[in-house]
Amino acid sequence: MSLSTTDQWLFRTILKRVSRSFYLTIAVLPSPVRTQIGLAYLLARAADTLADSGNNMDDESRKRFLVQFKKDVQQGKGNAAHIDAIKQRVDMGGFVPDEAQLLIELGRCFSLLEKMTPDDQTAISRVLSILIGGMEFDLETFPRADMTTIHALSELQDFEFYTYSVAGCVGEFWTRLMCVHLSAFSSWDQAVMSPLAIRFGKGLQMVNILRDIAEDLRKGRCYVPLVLLRKAGLSPEDLLDEGAWESFRPLYRELLSQARDHLDQGWRYTLSIPRLQVRVRLACMWPILIGIQTLQRLSVASNVLASSHPIKISRPEVYRILGGTGLSGGSTIVGNIYWGYWRKRIV
Repeated sequence: MSLSTTDQWLFRTILKRVSRSFYLTIAVLPSPVRTQIGLAYLLARAADTLADSGNNMDDESRKRFLVQFKKDVQQGKGNAAHIDAIKQRVDMGGFVPDEAQLLIELGRCFSLLEKMTPDDQTAISRVLSILIGGMEFDLETFPRADMTTIHALSELQDFEFYTYSVAGCVGEFWTRLMCVHLSAFSSWDQAVMSPLAIRFGKGLQMVNILRDIAEDLRKGRCYVPLVLLRKAGLSPEDLLDEGAWESFRPLYRELLSQARDHLDQGWRYTLSIPRLQVRVRLACMWPILIGIQTLQRLSVASNVLASSHPIKISRPEVYRILGGTGLSGGSTIVGNIYWGYWRKRIV
């Protein structure tokens, strides 16, 4: 699929504005898959903005916009009336500038979608439908209008569905695109690699959940299932008290171990990428190495319930990961040095 010079400029501009860090990942990808993955990200980010941003929106409006958005994605083109309604909502305020600009440019994003091949449109439609389904589930479970009451996931299957629908499905999408568009992946068995890719995504999402747990609780959201909390003799409300850390710590460590096991499979997936596919290797190495280092930080934190800000690695540390692996061309040896160093320090 070829884009005009104007389309390419617009695509890069929107990506940079919305997320500079993700722009680096997209920029490093091979050109045959770059636009599809970048566009899927922009559409997902726009849907997430409608689901979780906009201070002036009530929950019913969010649900209505998501339903309309999903229909447009499934049809492979934007509905002018739906897009105008979103722009009118943006004009009412309540969005941060970058998110507002993305929603304003939504019509152009859909125009890019229309230029995709039918197979790529289908792949993007499928992953967006799953992602938006996860957003709808999140909105239904955690009403934005009620942040004074802590709502929680109920069962383990809710947790598994959520982590798959907002992250694991992206691994499937990624794997399909690589196998379809890059000849170096023609020998890959998708039935083997897709489950690893799903665990890759679920591991990264679990890192986000474990990192943001205190902040989410203050917003009335508890992603740790009630069935697990009750086994530990806890309720979601108990976790607002930093003194509950000693009771919560064993369960938190179980979740850390589960996240680590998912990331182990994600690292296996990363090293399965053909050695000469440097760009794809780097695009996978960067987030998973950042994820394992973040997980290590969480494992040695004195009390995550007392954290006023999410625990994360610094920007210079991120640059060291990008620089070291980038200069080595995605070397397995260099990658394993980073991976082994931080994984062994998860306690």
